[in-house]
Amino acid sequence: MPSLQNRLCLITGASSGIGKATALAAGRAGARVILLARSPDKLEQVAAQLSRTGREAHVFPVDLGDPVATGRVAERILAELGTPDILINNAGSGRWLYTEETDPTEVLDMVRVPYLAAFWITHFFLPGMLDRNQGHIINVTSPASFVTWPGATAYTAARWAVRGFTRALQADLRHTAIRVTLFTAGEVSSTYWENNSGSYERVPGINRMLPRYTPDQIAHHLLRAIEKRPANYVTGRTYQFVFWFRRLFPGLIDRIVWRTGDSRADTPA
Repeated sequence: MPSLQNRLCLITGASSGIGKATALAAGRAGARVILLARSPDKLEQVAAQLSRTGREAHVFPVDLGDPVATGRVAERILAELGTPDILINNAGSGRWLYTEETDPTEVLDMVRVPYLAAFWITHFFLPGMLDRNQGHIINVTSPASFVTWPGATAYTAARWAVRGFTRALQADLRHTAIRVTLFTAGEVSSTYWENNSGSYERVPGINRMLPRYTPDQIAHHLLRAIEKRPANYVTGRTYQFVFWFRRLFPGLIDRIVWRTGDSRADTPA
C-alpha cells in the first residue's frame, strides 16, 4: 500500500478518544486530515496540535446524526478538498440500557450515530471513489457487533447494523478496487464510561480477562488496518482468539457472556 503521505483522510468523531488519537497518528504519518465532529472548539484543538507539527488539518463541525447537515458539509469538502482517499467512520454514541429503560428518542440517536452516520458519509463520498476506482472505507465498531450481552439492547443493535452495513457494502463493491474494512476495537479507556454513568457496571465479567486499550493503541491498529486493507480487523491476538473460538462454539461463548453479564436482579427498580 502507498504511504499515508499526502493522502486525504476523513475521520468522524475526531474531537476526542479514538478519533482524536487516529487523527494525530495519521497526521504524523503524513496524511492530510479532515476532522468531523459536533464540537468546533475540540476540533480546533486537535487541528492546532497537528498544525504545530506542520501537519495539514481541516475542521468541519457537524452533527453527523443530521443527514442534511452532513450532506452540506460533504459538499464543502468535495468542493474545497476533493474526494477523500480514506474514510474512517468512527463516530459513535449510546448508553447501555435495557429495552424498557431506553427512551424512544434515545434509540433514534443510537441508530443515527454510529450506523446512519456511517451510511450517510459513505453515501456522499462513494461516487467520487467509484469515479476513480480507488479508496478505503473503515467502519469502526465494538465486539457488540458479534457478541451480545444483557443490558445494552439499542447499543448492541446499532453495532450489529454497522456490521451489516459493512458486509453489504463489501458485497456492493466486490468488483471494484475500493476496499471496505470492519474494524472491531476492544475495550478502550476513554471518557465514554465517565459520560455514560452505569454502563461500565454492565460489562460482562469475562471481559476482565481481555486487554484494555488506550485510544493511542487503537489508533496504531487503525493505521495498520489502513496499511493491510483487510475485510476484517480485530485488535489484538486475545480478541482475535475469542472471535475465532466463538465461530467454532457460538453457543458456549454466548452462555458465558450472558452468565457473567448484567442481570435484572442487579438493576435498581
